[in-house]
Amino acid sequence: MSTIQTLTYAKPGKYETTRFEKIHNVIFQNSVEASRIVAQEIAHLIKSKQAKNKTCVLGLATGSSPIKVYEELVRLHKEEGLSFSNVVTFNLDEYYPMNKENNQSYYYFMHQHLFNHIDIKPENVNIPDGTVSIESLNQYCVDYENKIAKAGGLDFQLLGIGRTGHVGFNEPGSHINSGTRIITLDHITRVDASSDFNGINQVPKRAITMGVSTILRSKRIVLMAWGQNKASIIKTTIQGEISSEVPATFLQNHNNVTFVLDQSAASELTRFETPWLVGECIWTKELKHKAIVWLCKETNQAILKLTDRDYNNNGMSDLLAQEGSAYDLNINMFNVLQHTITGWPGGKPNVDDSHRPERANPAQKRVILFSPHPDDDVISMGGTFSKLIKQGHDVHVVYQTSGNIAVTDDEALKFAEVCNDFIGGKKDLDINFQEVIDFINNKKENEVDSSEVRKLKGLIRRRESYAATRYIGLKDENTHFLDLPFYETGKIKKNPLGAEDIAIVKDIIEKIKPHQVFAAGDLADPHGTHEVCLNAILAAMNLLKHESFMNDCWLWLYRGAWHEWDVHEIDMAVPLSPDEVLLKRHAILYHQSQKDRVMFQGNDSREFWVRAEDRNKNTAKIYDELGLSEYQAIEAFKRYNY
Repeated sequence: MSTIQTLTYAKPGKYETTRFEKIHNVIFQNSVEASRIVAQEIAHLIKSKQAKNKTCVLGLATGSSPIKVYEELVRLHKEEGLSFSNVVTFNLDEYYPMNKENNQSYYYFMHQHLFNHIDIKPENVNIPDGTVSIESLNQYCVDYENKIAKAGGLDFQLLGIGRTGHVGFNEPGSHINSGTRIITLDHITRVDASSDFNGINQVPKRAITMGVSTILRSKRIVLMAWGQNKASIIKTTIQGEISSEVPATFLQNHNNVTFVLDQSAASELTRFETPWLVGECIWTKELKHKAIVWLCKETNQAILKLTDRDYNNNGMSDLLAQEGSAYDLNINMFNVLQHTITGWPGGKPNVDDSHRPERANPAQKRVILFSPHPDDDVISMGGTFSKLIKQGHDVHVVYQTSGNIAVTDDEALKFAEVCNDFIGGKKDLDINFQEVIDFINNKKENEVDSSEVRKLKGLIRRRESYAATRYIGLKDENTHFLDLPFYETGKIKKNPLGAEDIAIVKDIIEKIKPHQVFAAGDLADPHGTHEVCLNAILAAMNLLKHESFMNDCWLWLYRGAWHEWDVHEIDMAVPLSPDEVLLKRHAILYHQSQKDRVMFQGNDSREFWVRAEDRNKNTAKIYDELGLSEYQAIEAFKRYNY
């Protein structure tokens, strides 16, 4: 998946490797580089129109996907003189009802990220109006269509994509001939937006959107998608049949559309997910393991039961020819998986460790368990956490953020009222609880919490963490809270990772001098904090590389509350007994503020303890089906070479 520096349209499916693909796509290593290239295409279009003294008509999108495109366009304006004086814009959609002043409105979003920073004429900016009366709405939508037509149609349309396959807010069921209209939002769309609105009940149920036909009339379309969460819908859209149930598939009918993807969003396309089905492969160790696990699932057989015919019939004849026989392939893979399994995540003392995932020495290790939020530790590796303590290692848990944003106002109010009743309204304390109560009771829509409210919410998360770690058996002095500054905005949107954040993480690593570091490698969380926290750890460890103690420091990545490692990716599989599963559940339940009404549950409506158990049991089930030992549950880890 090498970076391609051009988005020039090419007919899809021309080559054997892309024969299942019906939409042209370009894949980049990361979204930053991809966004820069998209912005350059837009800038080139604007300039070419300027040279001909013509208007450039842009269709624009909102959401997280285009933010970096807008940042680059602003930079091009401020640093390279790109003018938007000849640009007319039409936005795809807007929530309904929605005031322009609301910071969740797309009017607010577009001005915050683009229009306030460039020289576009205010009269050339068109964003659907979420305040139009319901009686006037049909005519308003007709007028919006006519205004696009009068401007000469859209020269360029920028798109994102939702998990339902919506483009704009054209939800499943939208017709290919649909125009600008009001639409009821799919439940999944509202769930995905709930974190921005501090709960699904605050998300509007309707929206105004350009129609599918409006989008398809654009002369050029670029759709962007980033991250693992978009991989499934991207595959369906690019490789599936055209269907109103997945409105994005209508884009297959357009003769100048390009999907711009990062590697994670493209990962389920056939040429990456199962490349042996569309051509010859370079059989790396990882790809070999991935293919054999896939073959077991495809044939519904354990590893040691696979035959030459199974390999030949499923696109792996070249692998078979390379290795000699199914028997050799099967035995090697079985041994690889068997060697990942260990009940000693810190290494088993006084044994031959040549086929074990962790070192036997030193027998007692210093361990840092990094947790992005005050619950990721027990959700993701509560059983392993307990084992490490019981097996005599010097374990430290380090909570990187306060997690205050994920505490509901109702929960904070309950604690504040109890505290206020207990102290009798005394004012000479760190937190004035009556002021907290008054603030919450009078809090306006989208108002940022006061510093005292944020402090209280952070303390709630902190005390829940102490309760959970004490239950597992950790000493209080080995529980650390970093409260990294990047997180402390009081809003969903966080500050970028800064030098101060990295320095704080570096200091704790330097202080403990660990032999093992466990960190969250699940980058699919709906607010992006896990990724920022991992980047802070990697940056800190990179700064410490020259220190002698780092030569003995291994980094293990667990996956958090949303996904698990695929079996072929697992380097250490830690089995859990029924009692250990129960212990893990109870530890998670100490985080009471995150129970029942999870604010950031992403696309999974189950409570965290349920999804964690199901995920761990499923991993054990897969190992069993592959022909290995049967366990109640397994926590999985991947070693990261930093």
